[in-house]
Amino acid sequence: MKKDLQKESIAERTRAYVDSHPSIKDCIAKDLINFSSLARQIMKDMEIRNEEAVMIACRRYAIKLGKHDHERDVLKVLGDSRLEVKTKICIVTAKNDWTVLHRLEIVFKRLINEKAIMQVIQGAQALTIIADEKLKGEVVDAVGKENILKVRQDLVEISVKSPEVIVDTSGVYSYLVSSLAEGGVNIVETASCYTDTIFILNEADMIEAYSILSKCIESAEEIEGREEF
Repeated sequence: MKKDLQKESIAERTRAYVDSHPSIKDCIAKDLINFSSLARQIMKDMEIRNEEAVMIACRRYAIKLGKHDHERDVLKVLGDSRLEVKTKICIVTAKNDWTVLHRLEIVFKRLINEKAIMQVIQGAQALTIIADEKLKGEVVDAVGKENILKVRQDLVEISVKSPEVIVDTSGVYSYLVSSLAEGGVNIVETASCYTDTIFILNEADMIEAYSILSKCIESAEEIEGREEF
């Protein structure tokens, strides 16, 4: 019984490792992985000694993943996605306090009437307010300097606008984030709003980030186009 529990634990840890590495997961699904090499890497990273148990877990998970082409779903979404860029963006980080939210509500009401854009992300300890740089002074005044934790400017916002199916498609976000990370692009903030995946970046990274995301979409379009013939 103890041995079975140990094997189950190794199986769970192996699946968790694969799930946290999208590139490995996709290669397993496409049968492009050397399981012996993968098992040794998992053993090293997860400090597991039972190679046979890891190998069995990898092969069993491969059977499950092979029934569904995870990457193809992601590419279908990206093939129908488009990019939108906004420059001169700032981020105001403030204390997460009900008085701050109340003050921001007043600003929100005015901005809605003027069709200006401001986004607020509420965390456990802080509020992140993403807005046009021209609104920075107004936001800071509304929040109160005593509640400001940090102000960042000279930022850009790149939005990946996707079809509605993205809501039920897993892996799109991780695919894009991994691509940006591999290109050395630092993401300052990120948010998701229905079909929009939003990245806030330093202005200096705008061209590189746009190029990377464009290539993701173009490659997806090319693959989808070939499959139609």
